[in-house]
Amino acid sequence: MGFDYQPMHAVRGTPGMMKPLRWLIRTTVFLLVLLAGPALIAACSTQSGQSWRDADRSSAGIAPLPGQTEEAIVQVYAARAYNWRGNFAVHTWIATKARGASTYVVHDVTGWGYKPVRSRPGEPDTAWYGNPPMLLADLRGDKADAAIINIRTAIDAYPFANEYKAWPGPNSNTFVAWVIRQVPELNVALPNTAIGKDYLADGVFAKAPSGSGYQFSLNGYFGFMASIREGVELNILGLNMGIDPLALAIKLPGIGHIGLRDPWMDRSTWHKAPVMEQVSDAN
Repeated sequence: MGFDYQPMHAVRGTPGMMKPLRWLIRTTVFLLVLLAGPALIAACSTQSGQSWRDADRSSAGIAPLPGQTEEAIVQVYAARAYNWRGNFAVHTWIATKARGASTYVVHDVTGWGYKPVRSRPGEPDTAWYGNPPMLLADLRGDKADAAIINIRTAIDAYPFANEYKAWPGPNSNTFVAWVIRQVPELNVALPNTAIGKDYLADGVFAKAPSGSGYQFSLNGYFGFMASIREGVELNILGLNMGIDPLALAIKLPGIGHIGLRDPWMDRSTWHKAPVMEQVSDAN
């Protein structure tokens, strides 16, 4: 009785077969790591199944009442996006109050309504459909006066005024990042979870939103940023990871910023009120 002899490489698999298998395994592991943060946020979320009609839209009490504050005010906010999108990203917006004005004007972009870009009177610090706002920037006085003029000009020139795409952009974060880049008073570092901020209007190179570095981006799908304020970020399919040496922090997809210091803005531009109390009240 005989048997057919099989070489060991035939039993273990030929090198040509093993290479695609290794590539598939590595890609799968990488995607699992990339999505681990959003999966963790989803597991901790309490918003599942909640209707937007019933979601909290009340004020967090961060912004001063306009009737009690004469000076100009500019604030930038972020909050987790509604429903499952909040596992991945935040929604950002800008609120302005001109000197002597009796109300704020809220500027943002949404995927519903007649036009994506909205500038309307309203409370500046409301929860975003159940998710509390976080204050990213707070300008007052003469600097806010100058910023408001530049913000209006930037909004009028926004190149995606009639376009909206949740991923990878242009979306609400694309809009806020665009305005920030055009307004020198707003040297704001947006969260790495602001998906869409890396969707550039023209070309593949641009200044970082804070103006303290530069970035490369391929339509928001892939990119790289190096900046003093934002640190170093790698964008893969709109999900950003990186490090922030100044804030002694790491940045993870979905989870966001984990560090020892607050990264969002140069404190010299903030109002002299105790900022950490304002930010903590939003959470």
